[in-house]
Amino acid sequence: MAQKVRIIGVPMDLGQSRRGVDMGPSAMRGAGLQASIKRLGLQVEDIGNLSVKQPEELPVGEKRAKYLQEIAETCGDVAAAVEKSLGEGFLPLVLGGDHSIAAGVAAGAASHFRKEKKEIGYLWLDAHGDMNTPESSPSGNVHGMPLAAIMGYGAPELVDLLGFKPKAEPGNIVIVGARDLDAQERKIVKKSGVHVFTMRDIDERGMREVMSDALKYAMDDTGGVAVSLDMDFVDPADAPGVGTPVRGGVTYREAHLAMEMIADTESMVSLEVVEINPILDEHNRTALLGVELVLSGLGQKIL
Repeated sequence: MAQKVRIIGVPMDLGQSRRGVDMGPSAMRGAGLQASIKRLGLQVEDIGNLSVKQPEELPVGEKRAKYLQEIAETCGDVAAAVEKSLGEGFLPLVLGGDHSIAAGVAAGAASHFRKEKKEIGYLWLDAHGDMNTPESSPSGNVHGMPLAAIMGYGAPELVDLLGFKPKAEPGNIVIVGARDLDAQERKIVKKSGVHVFTMRDIDERGMREVMSDALKYAMDDTGGVAVSLDMDFVDPADAPGVGTPVRGGVTYREAHLAMEMIADTESMVSLEVVEINPILDEHNRTALLGVELVLSGLGQKIL
């Protein structure tokens, strides 16, 4: 388990159409993130927010992948910050912002481990697959495309970050909690070779069994596991402040168990928490839960 954590804020909201996720990093910080991590006995530093352009300043660009150039530029900055953090012995804790930033996190983490001739696994905790491409996306919102880019599909601006692809092999990528996939996206997911555990799997088998298998796949012959936590993974009854809520998500305790089991493996090499939208939240509940889940992922135990 990492003893040093570096907080990297990325107030990105170019990847989706509902304003407000750019305030996610502030909401997490306001919920006591840094002090809470310190109480676990870990060293923590916060380098502030990376610079992100605002949609008011920009043309939308290509309708099939809105603001793609600007998103790719920011993802390049994210990749550099993540790779630098890992090289200095920190676990990068990246605060979004929308989920498009995951393409940068994956690039930075994968680049670091390539130097050691190792692959990374990816745990994608999300209601959505995020495996659209510009050709398949019904909205053109890039926050629905990062996992495809990580696998080498879609816009070259994201696929080719740091000059290599894919960032992770499909057999080491696991989606957990899926319950809302676009029609064309379903076809991509089925052909891709990634492992997918839907909410029906969790209903029938339980979170413990699902996460046990998910971690086995993600850790198989890899140097570690990058964890992507979209807060819409959790049911909107417990996480109302997200841009694309989907009913029937994981419960409060199931979400904690997933993160606790990740911590038990001591395999996590990066963590991003994305899609918190304070404008849509109730008394900062979603950010507070986000902090709790980070702590569980970093090893906090009930007893």
